Amino acid sequence: METMSDRPCFDALAVVPPGLEEAAAAELSALGAEAVRPLRRAVACRCDAATYLRLHLQARLPFRVLRQLAHFPCHDRASLYRGVQTAADWELWLPPERSFKVEASGSLPGLSHSHYNALEVKNALVDWQQQHWGQRSSVDRQDPDLVLHLHLSAGRPGGSGAAAVLSLDGGGASLHRRGYRAAMGLAPLKENLAAGLIALTGWDGTVPLADPLCGSGSLLIEAACRALGRAPGLDATSGTPRRFALRRWPDHDPQLWQQEVAAARALARDALRDGRPLAPILGMEQDPDVLQQARDNAKAAGVVPWLQLEQGDARDFNPPPGPGLLVCNPPYGARLGERQELEGLYSDLGIMLKQRCGGWTLWLLSGNAELTGALRMKATRRLAVSNGGIDCRWLQYEIR
Repeated sequence: METMSDRPCFDALAVVPPGLEEAAAAELSALGAEAVRPLRRAVACRCDAATYLRLHLQARLPFRVLRQLAHFPCHDRASLYRGVQTAADWELWLPPERSFKVEASGSLPGLSHSHYNALEVKNALVDWQQQHWGQRSSVDRQDPDLVLHLHLSAGRPGGSGAAAVLSLDGGGASLHRRGYRAAMGLAPLKENLAAGLIALTGWDGTVPLADPLCGSGSLLIEAACRALGRAPGLDATSGTPRRFALRRWPDHDPQLWQQEVAAARALARDALRDGRPLAPILGMEQDPDVLQQARDNAKAAGVVPWLQLEQGDARDFNPPPGPGLLVCNPPYGARLGERQELEGLYSDLGIMLKQRCGGWTLWLLSGNAELTGALRMKATRRLAVSNGGIDCRWLQYEIR
């Protein structure tokens, strides 16, 4: 049987939300990546071409999956410039008729500004093109043929081992955008964070799932898509793959791509893997406009038949017969007045849960420890995550 070691492979890096590194590593391993290693806000791995395509079509947690082109020592602008020009076969990857853009992250002494670091990469490439062809590629920030990513790392203390990694972005745009969420509430969770939070709960679709403060529906929609095998890289209604940048790469294999697309489509089902029906998925939202957004999003995601979305106050929530799982992303209260008002909501929520949801498990995303304390409940697990730059905790409560 052929293994990945028998096929050409390359290093790849999945950029993921903080706190989801271990969950993303498990997901990448399940999809066929090898040498998987969680890092900070990323997961390193090895891929062959098929696995790399599969990650773009099926992985729910990454923002991006970068394919490494080159890794070279870098101490200053001159070494960055030289390293870029020799990093790859640019005759293959970037002929002058193809457009590109450069993104940059990380820093080194003297290379501390990502905008100017990206500009240095761009200059190195167009200078190389001018020397070889007498013409150069255009920079297209909206829809380039090639998206290059530079990451600078200082290595060991004192600058020893300082290096640059130049990679290709296979998505071209962030993978968290599934395409179903044209409508959003005031503070929506990114789709990949919502998917990761659901993965951390271990919910498998066999017990009811409910969100009494569902907003625009991200947690419930991602849960339904996961349970029903809806590949995030495919349009929910047509099954058409999204416009990934990797399809314009010179070594793209259309036949292999079609095989992976067909495999991703074949995952979709209307029940659980073992044929049992999906347990009820319930959402409640007080604001009728936000509730309509949730319904529109569920329709675009193709999961309307499995979601029961109702208008109402979370304080009035009545769960179906348990046990089951509750998920919740209540407001955090950025201003003092809001916090005082929200303390009452959290307190009432805690009372409702203890009165009506005995035997259920609650997972709540907390961005404000003081407000969470108003629940008067003790968390059994606390997982650190980040939501839009806010340091949060994904808290598990066993409701007695």
